[in-house]
Amino acid sequence: MSDPGVELDLGDPLLAGVFFVTGDDLATLDVAARDAGLLARRIDLGDCAGKAALLARIAEVLAMPDGRARNWDALGDSLRDLSWLPAPGYAVLFDGAQHLRDGDEASFDTLLTLLEEASAEWATQEVPFWSFLALPEDEFEGAAP
Repeated sequence: MSDPGVELDLGDPLLAGVFFVTGDDLATLDVAARDAGLLARRIDLGDCAGKAALLARIAEVLAMPDGRARNWDALGDSLRDLSWLPAPGYAVLFDGAQHLRDGDEASFDTLLTLLEEASAEWATQEVPFWSFLALPEDEFEGAAP
């Protein structure tokens, strides 16, 4: 994503999905999502090393009704619903995703699956649902040494 020549059509639900980006990309993506009319939310995973903290942070930032993110199934259902946050589309931006990945790889993988499923479900309703997870720049191919 760091390539300045890359343009995303954030309004196209068929292009939406789960993407790894650098932390520097998140601010630009946040603005671009809002400019595209999407509801954008940033979730800081800076010191998040497990499922409980992850679920709590997502529930807080997405203002989920009580109990809507108490376990993986409930989180998955909520990400595919979001009726309490009506919008023409969504962008969820995760800062410091490597902390969750490095601290609890199973939870990181489950999160990716739930985000992919949510994006696919929203696409059937012609609503874009984007997820951007920031990883350190040196983890990307072609990163400067």
